[in-house]
Amino acid sequence: MNIQSRTEVGQNTIRVMLVDDDDRIQQALRLAIETHPELNLVGQAYTLKEAMAVVEELQPEVVLVDLGLPDGSGLELIAHIHQHMPGCESMVLTVFGDESHVISSIEAGATGYLTKDTRTADILDRLKQLRAGGSPISPVIARRLLNRFRGVPTPDQLPTSKTAANQEFTPLSEREQQVLEMVAKGFMQAEIADILGVSINTISTYIKRIYKKLAVNSRTSAVHRANALGLINLKDC
Repeated sequence: MNIQSRTEVGQNTIRVMLVDDDDRIQQALRLAIETHPELNLVGQAYTLKEAMAVVEELQPEVVLVDLGLPDGSGLELIAHIHQHMPGCESMVLTVFGDESHVISSIEAGATGYLTKDTRTADILDRLKQLRAGGSPISPVIARRLLNRFRGVPTPDQLPTSKTAANQEFTPLSEREQQVLEMVAKGFMQAEIADILGVSINTISTYIKRIYKKLAVNSRTSAVHRANALGLINLKDC
């Protein structure tokens, strides 16, 4: 299995496990954690199955987990940790910043929620905060939650342009739909290109067409609008 582990390097270090299928994120965090005096990387898993198989054996104190894993949702791992490992905490690291994913993660047992645009150094700081009793949440997520309780519509609940609400939707092609679904699952353009066997420029063109048809200008907005139109189901991503 694609799992790496290392023995503990210090008595007072925080034992961390990474669960994410994005190899670039895994390697960046691994290098950062391995040089941090207060953190100890005890294992890495790239799929839900791998993580479920070893998490109790490795006994991490914090698991940094993506929600969109290739063989299932990270929510299943979070719930397992919450129910069976009282000494371990889960912190989400994902591309999804919508209210549905945040609430579902908290309900499953996550005590932290960060989006993947968070700087690596800040992620390490949040790991320490989490273990110290805090509940780190990306600022944009925290604001959305506050607005929710205040009854203020969040950006993903509003039309993305003056004409978006009344604009007749142009159907996506089969390949555009396929690319959209992979974007919703958190795949990067290079990864989508590799999977579909085309160039990254081709994927970039598909994404531009998707943005135009959905009347949006970002990945997050595209996912939210596609969900609202019934093109994808975020719960399945």
